[in-house]
Amino acid sequence: QVQLQESGPGLVKSSQTLSLTCTVPGGAITARHSYWSWVRQAPGKGREWMAAIGYDGTTYVRPSLKSRTSISWDPWKNQFSLELRSGTPEDAAVYHCTRGSEPRSYEYDSWGQGTQVAVST
Repeated sequence: QVQLQESGPGLVKSSQTLSLTCTVPGGAITARHSYWSWVRQAPGKGREWMAAIGYDGTTYVRPSLKSRTSISWDPWKNQFSLELRSGTPEDAAVYHCTRGSEPRSYEYDSWGQGTQVAVST
């Protein structure tokens, strides 16, 4: 396990872009077979895998979010980031960064504590 920490605004306006960053312990972000994901859970709904970036920089995005979602990383800063454009109230959720051994899995060995995001109209 590794300790992950999300950061980003707790409130964004509808139609604007949500940007979140996850900080990973030094060196771990390029550990082989590590896939770093963003997962969210809205009130009353199940977890939703959004996007992942692999230890080699390969990116994976949920098809239904692909038009407005990007994932990137800065391995020198030990960080990976999520950008969700054109926010709507339906994007209000707790956002977690995670680590797993597969890119689209819901099985993770590490979770950040999560950051609550609200979207104002």
